[in-house]
Amino acid sequence: MAESIAVEVVYALTDRQELVALTLPAGATAREAVERSGLSGKFPEIDLAKNKLGVFAKVVKPDAVLRDRDRVEIYRPLIADPKEVRKQRAAEGKTMKKGAGEQEAS
Repeated sequence: MAESIAVEVVYALTDRQELVALTLPAGATAREAVERSGLSGKFPEIDLAKNKLGVFAKVVKPDAVLRDRDRVEIYRPLIADPKEVRKQRAAEGKTMKKGAGEQEAS
């Protein structure tokens, strides 16, 4: 009897997440899990050549072999560079603080 593993494949959207539970043969890869989940057909924006995959928040290659109870995550592309956003927030904070601490002495 062939050994099998239970895995979940998840794809998070801005307002909800889709989770699919699968039973796959031992030795299955992250790519195989995504393909068998049917999420690629449901969400045409999923492109395994562009979207990164992860297992429990750790980025993995599509050919990574899965273990029993792994959760494969399909990551969406970033819409903003986190470093650039931090720089903008820091710049905004500096301009807001300039006038905020000054009070008139009575």
